[in-house]
Amino acid sequence: MKRISELFERRTPERLDFSTIGEADLKSNLTLWGERTVPKRGFAWLLVGLFSLVLGGCMQTTLAPSSQASFTPKDRQLLAHPPYARASIPETYQRHIVDYQGRERPGTIVVDTDARFLYYVMPGGKAIRYGVAVGEEAMAFSGVATIGRMSEWPDWIPTPDIQARLGPYPPRVSGGAANPLGARALYLYEGGKDTLYRIHGTNQPEYIGQAISSGCIRMTNEDVIDLYDRARLGATVVVLPPGGSESGGFRSLFRS
Repeated sequence: MKRISELFERRTPERLDFSTIGEADLKSNLTLWGERTVPKRGFAWLLVGLFSLVLGGCMQTTLAPSSQASFTPKDRQLLAHPPYARASIPETYQRHIVDYQGRERPGTIVVDTDARFLYYVMPGGKAIRYGVAVGEEAMAFSGVATIGRMSEWPDWIPTPDIQARLGPYPPRVSGGAANPLGARALYLYEGGKDTLYRIHGTNQPEYIGQAISSGCIRMTNEDVIDLYDRARLGATVVVLPPGGSESGGFRSLFRS
């Protein structure tokens, strides 16, 4: 069994082991799946599991040169001389265009936390693969969310948990190149409520490819600007948990 990132290279049936998302009355929370009865809360994850079955084969990957085509004048000004050291991102985690033959709707975002990749599904059988930094296992978000808000050069409001673990910080940090959220933020919502997790830029690009953040998904400022320009409010975001792209608990429901 392979990671989801490897499924972009081979059409291999996969299963995923996810936690459920909320409690509900058992009677009203069942759905038939073939001859099995599956809790609807598990059924939501079952649909996510299907994602691993329909991921297409990646016949090739093409390195996509970083471009400033999406930069605003403010972006150019703030990133011309950023207050952090420029990092040399390994080629693996640089932006790539990959062939994609799955059934996910264009505009869907999938984060493979194990491989440290974020995929943006495009029309025409393609996807953009970005390298990311992800949350440490105990603090990482996983699940199916939607983009509930989008912001350019957002302010950062440290949560009480972050203040307790890493502070003290000011109650609010104004947006800018020194701000931990970087150039853009996509706010993840679940059930119409803010999860407090974001896909955002960074002032520490040297950590791309690592599990180091306090739960959010970090991208280079150049990449998050590119993603922001493509993404839309309401788009689906699937964040796989650590170990979720490996074989998991749904094997009995799927047959190769």
